[in-house]
Amino acid sequence: MSDLTPQSEAPTPTTDKITQAARETIYLCNFRVSVDGEWLCLRELNDISLTPDPEPAHEDPKDPIAIERLNLMNMAKLSIKGLIESALNLGRTLDSDYAPLQQFFVVMEHCLKHGLKSKKTFLGQNKSFWGPLELVEKLTPEAGEITASVKDLPGLKTPLGRGRAWLRLALMQKKLSDYMKTIINRKDLLSEFYEPNALMMEEEGAVIAGLLVGLNVIDANLCMKGEDLDSQVGVIDFSMYLKDGAHSSKSTEGDGQITAILDQKNYVEELNRHLSASVNNLQAKVDALEKSNTKLTEELAVANNRIITLQEELERVKEEGSYFVESSRKASRADGTANGQVLGETRKQLKEETQLRLDVEKELELQIGMKQEMELSMKMLEKDICEKHDALVELRQQLDDVRTLNHELSVKSQSSDSSAKQKSDIIGRLEEKTNQMGSIIKQLESSEKDMAKQARSLNTAAGKLLQRQQ
Repeated sequence: MSDLTPQSEAPTPTTDKITQAARETIYLCNFRVSVDGEWLCLRELNDISLTPDPEPAHEDPKDPIAIERLNLMNMAKLSIKGLIESALNLGRTLDSDYAPLQQFFVVMEHCLKHGLKSKKTFLGQNKSFWGPLELVEKLTPEAGEITASVKDLPGLKTPLGRGRAWLRLALMQKKLSDYMKTIINRKDLLSEFYEPNALMMEEEGAVIAGLLVGLNVIDANLCMKGEDLDSQVGVIDFSMYLKDGAHSSKSTEGDGQITAILDQKNYVEELNRHLSASVNNLQAKVDALEKSNTKLTEELAVANNRIITLQEELERVKEEGSYFVESSRKASRADGTANGQVLGETRKQLKEETQLRLDVEKELELQIGMKQEMELSMKMLEKDICEKHDALVELRQQLDDVRTLNHELSVKSQSSDSSAKQKSDIIGRLEEKTNQMGSIIKQLESSEKDMAKQARSLNTAAGKLLQRQQ
C-alpha cells in the first residue's frame, strides 16, 4: 500500500518525515477505517494529501497521523471483539494456529510500531518495540518472569522476535492489559522511544489498553519453540473483517441464542466455583470450631475435677477444724488449769486452719465462676456450630441447584445444536425440492410448447380438409 502515498516533486524534511511514517503503517491516510456494527468499512479519502502546507496557521483536522491512530484503534476493536466471540463459540483453549489470534498479534504489533523513533546502529536504522516492553519489568516486578523467559527462549535473535514472544506470554498470563496500562501511564519514559504524536502517547493507546481487559476470558496455550518469530511478516487480513454482501441473517438468531446459552453456562460455572469455595471455607471454619469445642470440653472436665478435689479438701479441713475444737473443749473441761501456752498454740493452729478454709472457699468460688463462664461459652459455640451447619446445608442445596441448572443449560445447548442441524437439513431438502419443481416446470413448459405446435398443425390440417370439402 506504499504506492498510495503521493510523492512531492521537491521534498522537504517535514514532507519526508510524514511520508516515511505513512509508508511504515498499513493504513496510511488514503482510507479511513470505521466500524459498522461488527464489520469493517474502508472509505477512500481523495481530498486528503500527505504534503502539509508550507506555513500552517493551525492544526489540520485531516492530519494523516491522527487518521492512522484512529484506523489502528478501530482495527484493534474489531480484532479483539472478533477474537473474543470466536473463542467463546469455539469453547476450547486457543493455539498458535488459530487465525483470529494471529491477526490480533499482527494488529498489536502495528499499534506498538506506530510512531517509533529510529535508532542508529552499525547495521543502519532500526525500529523495534522491544525497548518499550522492557520498561514493564522496571515498573511491574512480576513482569520480570516474562522478560526472563523471553531472553531464555532459543532461536530468538532479533528484538522484533523477542517483542512478539513477550506479547504471547503476556496474553497467556492474562496480564497484557495491566502491562499495557502500566507503560501507557508513564509517558515520560515512553517519550524516549516514541514520537509525541504516536499512538502509545495519545488517548487511543489508553482505549486499546482498556479493550484488552476482555481478553482475560480467553485461555491460550501457545508453543513458541520451533516457531520463527524473527522473520514472520505481519500483514493484516482485511477479509476477516470486511462486510460480505451475500451474508444472510438466518443464522444470526441461532448464534445469538447459542451465545446467550454459553454466557449463562459460564456465569453458572463461575457461580459454582464461588459457592464451592464458600462451602470449603465454611467447612474449614466448622472443623476449627469443632476442635476448639473439643479443647474447651477437655478444659471443662479438668476444671470439674479440680472443683471436686477442692470440695473434698474443704470437707476434710472442716472435719479437722471441728475435731480440733472438740478436742480443745474436752481438754479445757478435763483440765481447767492446762498450760496457757498449749492453749495459745491450739488457738493459733485453729486460726491457721480457718484462714486455710477461707482460701479454699475463695478458690472454690473462683473455679465455680470459671465453670459457669465455660458453660456459657460452650452454649454459644454450640449455637454458632448449629448456625454454621444450617448455612452449610443451605449452601450445599444451592450448589446442587446450580449444578442442576448447569446440566439443564448444557442440555439446552445440545438441543439448540441439534435443532440448528435439523433446520439446516430442512433447508437442504427444501432447496432440493425447489430444484425438482424448477425442472418439472421446465418440462411442463416444453410439453406446452409441443402441444401448441401440435394444435397449430391440427388447425392447418382441419383448414385444408374444409377447403377440400368445399
